[in-house]
Amino acid sequence: MNESSEQNESQVHVYFPDPLPGQERFVAPVDETPLREVDSVDEDVPPTSMWADAWKTLRRNPLFIISAILAIVVILVALFPNLFAKQDPMACNLSNSVEPGRPGHPFGFDLQGCDVYSRVIHGARTSVAIGIMTTILVTVFGGLIGAIAGFFGGWVDAVLSRITDIFFAIPMILGAIVLLQMFRTSTSLWKIILTLTLFGWVNMARITRSAVLEAKNLEFNTASTALGSTPLRNLFRHILPNSLAPVIVMATMSLGSYIVSEATLSFLGIGLPSTVVSWGGDISTAQSLLTTNPSVLFYPSAALAITVLAFIMMGDAVKDALDPKSRTA
Repeated sequence: MNESSEQNESQVHVYFPDPLPGQERFVAPVDETPLREVDSVDEDVPPTSMWADAWKTLRRNPLFIISAILAIVVILVALFPNLFAKQDPMACNLSNSVEPGRPGHPFGFDLQGCDVYSRVIHGARTSVAIGIMTTILVTVFGGLIGAIAGFFGGWVDAVLSRITDIFFAIPMILGAIVLLQMFRTSTSLWKIILTLTLFGWVNMARITRSAVLEAKNLEFNTASTALGSTPLRNLFRHILPNSLAPVIVMATMSLGSYIVSEATLSFLGIGLPSTVVSWGGDISTAQSLLTTNPSVLFYPSAALAITVLAFIMMGDAVKDALDPKSRTA
């Protein structure tokens, strides 16, 4: 049997057809391909996480540095407005109506004789507070809905997805206008925050659902289940932490849009009342002076634009750091 098997093996031939013209292949000698130097890994360097790599990328990104500085300045102004403006924003004198700037009042006065600089500084607190609180509530509520829908699937996903589609069909500003008509006498900031949350959680839910659907099929979830981990433990301990990257990007970029939404509602006169200092209210009041004294309209508009631009640039930089495949340059 050994001799016959050896004869059979000797009769086996491997046939390599001759390449056609233009199909020749060249294989470089091993000595000429320094793969070890290219693929070598420095074992002395400690391993880093995705977040550490993202932070290393962010701190080298000029776009992130500029946007972070602007955002920090805006937040400091919103937290401590009295450090930047000594004048009372509600102290108005009609004798100063539409007066130009002078020492102590660099931006001049609006139509009611109020100090424009002081109102711009104090208006940051209202606009930024509404934007941050709305972003937090939208992230928590929308993220929870999306995580449950993506993780459990089946009829749970079908029901929550249809509810999401219903709210997605309602424009946020239009829905807020209709709802806020019932609370026009309220001066609370929470009416704006809750209204924007009610119509703004949809995009966050869809983003979280997609991230959870991708993460739950990875090997670490299967391994955790095999070791006896419960589904809820897998969701909150393993899947959600590995789905945070798109959620953080979405939250950062949405913050600016909520500030704009509050300013839009206040501009239309159905958001915050005139007794509350806000950029949207000041822009609405100053629109009648656009042709005669545009500087009164320019300053709150510029503050709103710079704030929104800072958070949008920060979100774009965070997106590039957490998702290198989405980089445009």
